[in-house]
This record gives sequence, structure tokens and C-alpha cells, in this order.
Amino acid sequence: MSYNEMAKLDVLSLVRGINSESDYLDFRNFLARYFADKAQKAIDAMWNKGEIDEGTIEEWGNTKMRTPYRHAIHRS
Repeated sequence: MSYNEMAKLDVLSLVRGINSESDYLDFRNFLARYFADKAQKAIDAMWNKGEIDEGTIEEWGNTKMRTPYRHAIHRS
């Protein structure tokens, strides 16, 4: 079994215990903090290696990095 498959099973086990809006919001915030922390660690590592600087971060702040969405149904 791959790590991805094991993670999916773990997440499914966790969400079975979500029985209220408060539980759901706590879980969602936990996931957001987890991935934000991973991103921050990656950015810190890039900074420490000299791969990025203040200019890079400024550029990222001014860049639109949204995924373009295509509509499956064309409206007339």
C-alpha cells in the first residue's frame, strides 16, 4: 500500500468523527495550518540556500497564480 493510500485511509477515519460544524472547522483549520507550515519550511530552506530573496517574495506577491478554469458547459 502506498503512502498516499495510507493517508487517504487515515483521513477517512478522522472525518468519521466530525459531527458538528465546530469539528469540521477545527479539522479544516488544522489541515490549513499543516500545509501552511510545510510551505513556510520550504520557503525558509530556499531562503537559507540563497535561492530566493526579498525581491522574489515581492514578485510572488504581485503574481496571479490562479489555476485557469474551463467551463464544461458553454452557456449561450
